[in-house]
Amino acid sequence: MAQYPSLHDRVILITGGGRGLGRVMTLALIEAGARVLITASRSPADLDETLAAAEALRPGACRTRVADVTDALACEGAVAATVAAFGRIDVLINNAARPAYEAVKAAPGERQMFWEADVEGYRSMVDANLVGPFLMARAAAPHMAKAGFGKIINISTSRSTMVLQSGGPYGACKAGLEASSVSWAKDVEGTGVTVNVLLPGGPADTALIQGAVGGRAIPNFQAGKGPLGQEGMVSGGLLPPEIMGPPVLWMCSDESNGYNGRRVVARDWDPELPPAQAVANAMQPKGGPPLVM
Repeated sequence: MAQYPSLHDRVILITGGGRGLGRVMTLALIEAGARVLITASRSPADLDETLAAAEALRPGACRTRVADVTDALACEGAVAATVAAFGRIDVLINNAARPAYEAVKAAPGERQMFWEADVEGYRSMVDANLVGPFLMARAAAPHMAKAGFGKIINISTSRSTMVLQSGGPYGACKAGLEASSVSWAKDVEGTGVTVNVLLPGGPADTALIQGAVGGRAIPNFQAGKGPLGQEGMVSGGLLPPEIMGPPVLWMCSDESNGYNGRRVVARDWDPELPPAQAVANAMQPKGGPPLVM
């Protein structure tokens, strides 16, 4: 029997599903029995590659759509396409993001003053990484509330990245997204909809990090096996994006019903543990007032 029977035919929309963390989550969910529509704005070839991989797992379970999350009509269209293809929308995963290097032109480790950031790159990143998730949630949440069930999962970053020197607006957008997630979680209380956050727990080997993708992950890294609470601390390489698979399955399943306004760190999720123990390790305590400085 599947680990999460409730994922059978669950309908999920994932933005930025063509590569990186989005592709990992898409394929994990397809394999678990879900039906998924993925979007991308600038890389239709990546969508095709993910679709081909999904078809090899379960033919007909995946759809693709080119959609820019900064465009409100495109977001509404992506939700409408999901409902048209699969009859409803159960889960929205806000994963699409633009990398810091689009605004910060300094090489890794090089210092760049904030006033030297590219203005258009700065604006486009805020639009994609902060406004975009709002536009997608704005389009999806009414469908979920009407059905009395739905899950919004916002993909975030480590807290150290939020205040990284010469990090441009990337970290600030993710901090804003987490603050938005707390606010949205309060808004949807009592509707059957929940809002939670998932993050790798450190820089992952994806295109968001400059350099050739693949081969940069920490050799033989195993999530949940080392000390817990090491968010943002990595050495010897980057985190493998595959660590996002196990926690996203739980977060999309009925096992996570009732959890609202919570933060899950993928690097602390041990897939060899029963889900109740794995989530106890990976879910951070519910916070009080936000602390940034």
